[in-house]
Amino acid sequence: QVQLVESGGGLVQAGGSLRLSCAASGRTFSGYTMGWFRQAPGKEREFVAALSSTGDYTYYPDSVKGRFTISRDNTKNTVYLQMNSLKPEDTAVYYCAAKNYFSGVSRYNNYNYWGQGTQVTVSS
Repeated sequence: QVQLVESGGGLVQAGGSLRLSCAASGRTFSGYTMGWFRQAPGKEREFVAALSSTGDYTYYPDSVKGRFTISRDNTKNTVYLQMNSLKPEDTAVYYCAAKNYFSGVSRYNNYNYWGQGTQVTVSS
């Protein structure tokens, strides 16, 4: 079992930056592929970023590529999402998630563990 707790959300103006953190506890964090998803009201959960267990591989959708960066510190059992050049359409609840392998990372139903989410609001 892995427990995930997100933090770092908040209100920011368009063009600004935020860094989200996701702290993991339980089983060995370093063995998991980590992902970030987001969900806006009335919309489906959307893939944002994924990072392999070793940090060698990343994957982003076009909507955030070049603006968002996922990283991890396995010594701190933490994964991060650096978000730059934020847009109002980035407003959502952001979730981190963990899975065993770096395959099918963009599908939310492939993930085994989820955090409770943190709200990000971008004002125009």
